[in-house]
Amino acid sequence: MLSLKVAQLGRLTTSIYDFPEAGDVLPMHSHDATTVHITIVARGRFRMHGDGWAREASAGDVIDWQPNDPHEFVALEPGGRLVNINKA
Repeated sequence: MLSLKVAQLGRLTTSIYDFPEAGDVLPMHSHDATTVHITIVARGRFRMHGDGWAREASAGDVIDWQPNDPHEFVALEPGGRLVNINKA
């Protein structure tokens, strides 16, 4: 089951999502200008999709989200980790 840890690193707010099982999902969501973030794929492979698009991401990829850009993550293998860093 998906787990979340939130950490404050100085002025940076991070959210660390662990996906223990393939098929674990971080459901579709979006962020406004005050909560938009970048995502770093720290471990594993993920299918990402939103309104009219889909792609895969793997360890080392960095995704720079824009405000109000819907997105969802599905783990393609066990043990995946995403690290989000708030840009606001």
